[in-house]
Amino acid sequence: MTARANALTTRAMNAGPTVPSGDVRGMLIALGNLGFDTEALMRDIGLSPALRDDPDARVPCEMQGALFERACQVRPMRNFGLRIAEALPLGAFPLIDYLVVTTDSVGEAMKQLGRYYLLLASGVTMSFREDVDPIEVAIDGPVRLVDEIVGSLIVLHLRRETNGPFAAAYVSFKHQPDDVADFDRTLGCPIRTSAAWAGVAFPARVWQLPMRRRDPILRGVLERHANALAQQIPVADDIVHKVRRLLTSQIAGGDTRISVVARQLATAPRTLQRKLAEAGASYQELLDVTRKEVAERHLADSVLSIGELAYLLGYSEPAAFHRAFKRWHQMTPHAFRSTCQRTAP
Repeated sequence: MTARANALTTRAMNAGPTVPSGDVRGMLIALGNLGFDTEALMRDIGLSPALRDDPDARVPCEMQGALFERACQVRPMRNFGLRIAEALPLGAFPLIDYLVVTTDSVGEAMKQLGRYYLLLASGVTMSFREDVDPIEVAIDGPVRLVDEIVGSLIVLHLRRETNGPFAAAYVSFKHQPDDVADFDRTLGCPIRTSAAWAGVAFPARVWQLPMRRRDPILRGVLERHANALAQQIPVADDIVHKVRRLLTSQIAGGDTRISVVARQLATAPRTLQRKLAEAGASYQELLDVTRKEVAERHLADSVLSIGELAYLLGYSEPAAFHRAFKRWHQMTPHAFRSTCQRTAP
């Protein structure tokens, strides 16, 4: 199980150097509810109570990863992400939780979560495909454990917070969880594994279900507070997330020139390039990885031809898309689509 924990937390530093202390406090609540001695876990990883309790503090990403790894060493647990999601009560992340549950509908709740997730953790992006049924909410987390926690938490909380019969169409993971049948039983929907994307799919009727705590007045107050907090997030922690989110929303038929993205971020292209370099990234790398992920999702789930997809992603000709895809996957787009169709449930 220790090896499993290490695999789940690989790439943690790619999420950015820090996460808000509130994110760590929430995870400690879940671990405490699961029966862990959280004070001992904190001592083991060198996390002080003062840092944990400071609402304005940010905790190194590797420290949060070490928390999960140490928990798995102390008490191995299958489907660790699912267990954490089950143990996280509504209100463990007060601002984010109530920003979401006071919206009008499931669809608005998901968009609100995507809009403000940066207040909870750096490096997690959410994107939406509303032109298909079921509607897809993709989660791009820094580690597999994040995909398990966020995907499970969405289903579990929405099941309790909607007026009407809620059920996800399916939950999708890029990896193979420890026990797929356990996820299926707990979340009450099919689980897709080794898929091209991670996230949750909702039937269109569920997307429109009303939230039982919808409250536009409270939501407005919370949004003003959240917007003020978002402006205080260190740019070095967040610039990659912001660029990825913009590229994901614009890449299908949009303008992905750096000048356009820089203008939307109220900065100059040269300044944006400098900030990305300071965060260890480049604009072209982010554009490439975003194209890769959007291509994977369309090849797995849409009826677009490969030629249509090439132009949708901004390639001048299908041959250029074929070359890029073979560089990503060492196979052609056609072979990738065939593999997805064979493995789909």
